[in-house]
Amino acid sequence: MGEPHGIGIVGLGVISAQYLETLGSHPGIRIAAAADLDASRAAAVAERFEGCRALSVADLAADPAVETVLNLTIPAAHAEVAHIALDAGKNVFGEKPLAPNVSEARGILDAAGSSWVGCAPDTVLGTGVQTARAAVDDGEIGRPVAAVATWISPGHEAWHPHPDFYYREGGGPLLDMGPYYLTTLFHLLGPVARVSGASSRPRSVRRIGSGPRAGEEIPVEVDTHVTGTLEHVGGAVSTVTFSFDGAATDAAPIEVHGETGTLSLPDPNMFDGTVRLRRPGGGEWTSLEECAGYAQAGRGIGLLDSLVPGGRRTDGAIALHVLEIMTSLLTSAREGRRIELTTTAERPALVPLTPQQQWSSR
Repeated sequence: MGEPHGIGIVGLGVISAQYLETLGSHPGIRIAAAADLDASRAAAVAERFEGCRALSVADLAADPAVETVLNLTIPAAHAEVAHIALDAGKNVFGEKPLAPNVSEARGILDAAGSSWVGCAPDTVLGTGVQTARAAVDDGEIGRPVAAVATWISPGHEAWHPHPDFYYREGGGPLLDMGPYYLTTLFHLLGPVARVSGASSRPRSVRRIGSGPRAGEEIPVEVDTHVTGTLEHVGGAVSTVTFSFDGAATDAAPIEVHGETGTLSLPDPNMFDGTVRLRRPGGGEWTSLEECAGYAQAGRGIGLLDSLVPGGRRTDGAIALHVLEIMTSLLTSAREGRRIELTTTAERPALVPLTPQQQWSSR
């Protein structure tokens, strides 16, 4: 094993704890620097990891100890931070979405040069989605013809103490939760050629339900219920729904229907879970054994995957394509027309079944 790969983390909000759990003790990673608008957060991370320094974003990007910038800022800041890092010659792995809009996302990839850009979600590299991918690739359901993806909740303001960004540009249920589902559909069924969408915004304000701002009302600037169809290049058609306007749902997160069977997938916001198969005329669902993916993975596995030969399965081109799917659904809903996509991406290689002790020690 060579020298640990130096990471600088920008943005130390709620999600950073999960990344630090995966990356902080990994022998191939060194947390070299941290930056946040709240200087105390950066200082706390610097105290936690030996050799880590609390820096400004510009100084972090310029630090020779930092090879890759982990961009965990709010969506509105994703592009700005990515450009600072890329201009300094660093790689970037960012939280989803890649940027609030396609133009800014293209700009990030155009600025990469010899650096690489990766983007969440990396949950698609876990055993749940990868086992389903293996089943599709192995012909377990025959030719895929359709898929259904459903995510419904009453909204994040019920639990998040500062939910404002979920209701601004770059947020909403589609751009927040859609990447998990749409990236999964991409891994299973390949790229999308065109989309049609419909959406609504039933409420103009939301009330924060917890934390120091409990009871405060915040404005809603994005549509909070989005539904649509995706026409995949390979011929399958996916139907999707993402909503902050429902109490709950009993629908499976994702189902994929083929000529000889149906797959039911676990929550794509998680890394593992049981994949089930049912065939026409069969009375029971059959649970499939895990056969692919990083076992017991956590957020940050996509960055680790980007550092190994044959990895980079969370390439920025995939994130750009998924972003165009989402923004085109919103455009379609607004304009009442079918939208032809201008981006595409290559399905990455299947992740071989990789035990935790193997990926966490290399």
